[in-house]
Amino acid sequence: MNKAILLTIMGLYLAVTIGLGYLAYRRTRTTGDYLIAGGNAHPFLMAMAYGSTFISTSAIVGFGGAAGVYGMSLLWLTFCNIFVGIFLAFVLYGKKTTVVGRELSAKTFPDLLGKRYDSVFIQRFAGAVIMLAMPLYAAAVMIGAARFIQETLGIDYTAALLVFAVIVAAYVMTGGLKGILYTDAFQGSIMFAGMGLLLLFTYGKLGGVTAAHQALTGLASKVPASLAAKGHLGWTAMPALGSEIWWIVVSTLVLGVGVGVLAQPQLVTRYLTVSGPREINRAVVVGGVFIIMMTGVAFVVGALSNVYFMQETGKISLAATVNPAVAGSVPNVDLIIPMYINNAMPQWFSYLFMITLMAAAMSTLSGQFHAIGSSLGYDLVKNSSLRLNRSCIIVALLVTLWISLKLPVSIIATATAIFFGICAATFLPAYTAALYWKGASRAGVIASMITGLSVSLFMLLFTHGKESSLLGLCQYIFGKPSLAGFPWVVVDPIVIALPVSTVVMVAVSLATGPAADVRAAKPAGAAK
Repeated sequence: MNKAILLTIMGLYLAVTIGLGYLAYRRTRTTGDYLIAGGNAHPFLMAMAYGSTFISTSAIVGFGGAAGVYGMSLLWLTFCNIFVGIFLAFVLYGKKTTVVGRELSAKTFPDLLGKRYDSVFIQRFAGAVIMLAMPLYAAAVMIGAARFIQETLGIDYTAALLVFAVIVAAYVMTGGLKGILYTDAFQGSIMFAGMGLLLLFTYGKLGGVTAAHQALTGLASKVPASLAAKGHLGWTAMPALGSEIWWIVVSTLVLGVGVGVLAQPQLVTRYLTVSGPREINRAVVVGGVFIIMMTGVAFVVGALSNVYFMQETGKISLAATVNPAVAGSVPNVDLIIPMYINNAMPQWFSYLFMITLMAAAMSTLSGQFHAIGSSLGYDLVKNSSLRLNRSCIIVALLVTLWISLKLPVSIIATATAIFFGICAATFLPAYTAALYWKGASRAGVIASMITGLSVSLFMLLFTHGKESSLLGLCQYIFGKPSLAGFPWVVVDPIVIALPVSTVVMVAVSLATGPAADVRAAKPAGAAK
């Protein structure tokens, strides 16, 4: 009976999603409709599309699992998500982007940069970075959803990935950004309701708000020695200042994602879907409430899962993910939230929450595939054909599937932070200057983008311990997993790459002269 109910709910969910995609398809007639939804979307649709694209299974499953390891300290990321990712993003960046974007008739994020600095190279370079790097982020989202479905239904992981990818690609290819806006608003509403119920059920399961948090504080003595040695002081305390875990939480999880959100191409495109700055103002409250419900609940529940697993199994959350029946099984951060929900919640809620995660994954993947496809077709190939843009999504789908099958366990939060950090170091100085600094030169922007990307990749390959040891290039060349010692081995690349790329842009721009008068006040046209 439960399976029948689940199939019925899934059928209704997919029917509505496909129906909204078809409605958007009927209303998508031009490239502008496909790429920026015609530029006249309602503020509520824009805010829900922004929020549901921003928050995905990587936040709920990946970062929720990280909160199960590092505790309530991840709530600083919620603060950054709201203050930086919504308030500053909408008020300082979104409003100005709608004005500049309309002046230049920009249809994608690389298109905006290319036209602003009158440079085909800038547009194509930005498009190439998005096309090559975003599949890593998309893979993290797909893994999060597939792991939950695998854990809930006991089906094959690869099958779950394929079903997801085909459904998302179908409505993105047909309806473009209009289809994404319609379905994201629907999926965002499901996500909001699902996370609200999860919080209520969690506190009910653990004896109420006060009892749950007191119990979590009391678990400080249960921190494993390996984590305590790295600065873990308990799940309701910040890690020891300057410790290894402190650097991981602050530089990678909080700053990497909290600041990197400002330069996310798939989110910047959302600003171009509304008619003007007033609509952006109206979207701030909706976006803020949505983000606090998504990330705040995920991080609180992730941390409190330790109380549940300790009461039920005598183990903390991370230890509970180890499968004693499998020889050599290692802890998997990405399984903390799926295991908690499937063990602590009623079965019907597990099925309902699976729909919530499907909505979270599909809303984000739709934006990612749309961004990758438009970067390849519109920005790199310079062809505005709807057929080509839709074909490019197939390429994005296949690449993402391949990466999803190759990535190791416990990778969701890390892969997300890597992409956000690369975007910040590569795009944020150029994007900010495009909106606010007329003294930025074409040469300065190019130098900044290349420097930001190069420094980020160098640190990922040779200094940041987790990635450099995983990728193995440093070990192959130099015979050791990282060239850096403490604390640099745990300092996220964004801490170095973003300031360096900013300084390079300013210095080169001052030396070469401004390019702001080239395109800033001109009407639309193709970049030269």
